[in-house]
Amino acid sequence: MKFLPNTLGWRIILSLVAGLALAWAFSEGTFLLLKDTSDRVPQRIELVIPPGTAERVAAGEAVPSLPSDLVFVVGDVLAVKNEDLVSHQLGPVWVPPGTTASLTLDQPNKYAYACTFQPSRYLGLEVRPRVTAWTRLQALLLAGPPMAALLALYSLVLFPLAPRSKQADS
Repeated sequence: MKFLPNTLGWRIILSLVAGLALAWAFSEGTFLLLKDTSDRVPQRIELVIPPGTAERVAAGEAVPSLPSDLVFVVGDVLAVKNEDLVSHQLGPVWVPPGTTASLTLDQPNKYAYACTFQPSRYLGLEVRPRVTAWTRLQALLLAGPPMAALLALYSLVLFPLAPRSKQADS
């Protein structure tokens, strides 16, 4: 006796289950292998402008402790702390000496902000969308049904349906 009847309905159900399982395995496997810094919860990131930055920038020197490009996720808050004796600006944020100003990064985009503490006079900020459970579920739902359809078609080629017997028709 066979475990399941050899019908098209059972084959479609099994293909759907197998397709979703394979799509989930591939999706989660690649997610874990390619995981990057945008796979985290939003946080507060502090950027410290050290003393003497204005003099270095005026001389055309880069400040080693300040990166030229930064990568964030949506929801991060960039806090710019100015320890220099001169006021500095980063895009819409004006930071007087000895104070801290914040910039909430709530839209995914690549920004090039005017910046007074970089010799290039700009600072690149990349804000990436967060990878959430919903994003991962979408990957599964987009890959599962096509995988199931292919499995169903391949199963029909490899294991054709048995023709109906005359007794089953009557």
